[in-house]
Amino acid sequence: MSEDRDERQRHLPAGRKAQLAAYVADAGQVTVGELAERFGVSIDTVRRDLDQLSAEGVLVRTYGGAVSLATVSRTDRAVDQRLTFQERGKEKIATLAAGLVKDGSTIMINGGTTTLALARNLRQHRDLTVATNNLLVPGALPPTAVRDIYIFGGAVRSLTLATVGPVSFRANTGAELDVSCDLALIGVGAVSADAGYTTSNLAEAAMMQEMLSRATRVAILADSSKFGRRLFAQVSELGVADYLVTDRMPAPELRDALEANEVELVVPATPPRPREARG
Repeated sequence: MSEDRDERQRHLPAGRKAQLAAYVADAGQVTVGELAERFGVSIDTVRRDLDQLSAEGVLVRTYGGAVSLATVSRTDRAVDQRLTFQERGKEKIATLAAGLVKDGSTIMINGGTTTLALARNLRQHRDLTVATNNLLVPGALPPTAVRDIYIFGGAVRSLTLATVGPVSFRANTGAELDVSCDLALIGVGAVSADAGYTTSNLAEAAMMQEMLSRATRVAILADSSKFGRRLFAQVSELGVADYLVTDRMPAPELRDALEANEVELVVPATPPRPREARG
């Protein structure tokens, strides 16, 4: 009896929107097509419902769907709070990303909790040179994995415990030393087909851009809650990366855009395959 009542209620706007909001909150991330099929309404109807729910602050509208408020990365969320956010997905990403790192190589790692998880997962590696602006990374790196560790200087963002400044070092004479790496492992705040990789802070975006420019290969690390979103500052277009390492296959639009830009998706069902840099 209650199931019949619920089914009838789906076709009433208020009831449908309440159930739709509950479904998004539970799923974390959904597409318009998925919602239309589940609730038996048109795509245009779903879009209108999502637009209204977004305006009411119930969820966050994205290109092609919506995400729940719980999965949105808050720019004012401190590191200790973010450590437990999407924790399982970050561990999957960290394990996969570690498979891209070769023994004896030089890597750059930016700030963030996903890259922090990566650092912990390098326990099987040896003779790595690591350069980072993530102040938590040196303590997280297994001592047996590292030959040298370097921290980029600059101002410290207390919320993220990362420095922001130039991706460079200076000799005792004051001259700037040119640095480069075999692989840059960069965590970003959002990934979309049109905007590429974005983050919320201008200074961090500039630093991430410079890390990418100094890398032979680039791996972008982002959990699936960041798909289909755009934040304030663009880090780069999709094609700058060699790999996108994530915990779940993205929706077709983003997947097609990544393929068109020759970005290899590395997901739990697809083991990473180290490759040479593109010419």
